[in-house]
Amino acid sequence: QLQLVESGGGLVQPGGSLRLSCVASGFTLDAYAIGWFRQAPGKEREGVADINRSGETTNYAGSVKGRFTISRDNAKNTAYLEMNSLKPEDTAVYYCGATDSSAYVPLALYEYDSWGQGTQVTVSS
Repeated sequence: QLQLVESGGGLVQPGGSLRLSCVASGFTLDAYAIGWFRQAPGKEREGVADINRSGETTNYAGSVKGRFTISRDNAKNTAYLEMNSLKPEDTAVYYCGATDSSAYVPLALYEYDSWGQGTQVTVSS
């Protein structure tokens, strides 16, 4: 059974940083591209960043480019989302997803069929 577990969320002040982790079990992470998505109350889930199987190719939403960094450590079966210069509008539940497609459309929700339970990120003073 393919499982993803996110962690690392919390309450942070504007301008602060957080590092989210996504640990995979039941499969080897290097067979999948990983995407980070977020969903704020009353809004649809949106793509934040994704990374291909090898980690060589990444994509970012315009709203987070230059502030967030996605990475992966296939030996640890873990992907990360480093978030810096956080803003109140970054507040959301963050989810990681996995896709075995090698030609996925960047940040496209429909490409992903395996999800974690999410971790809450709240940016507030």
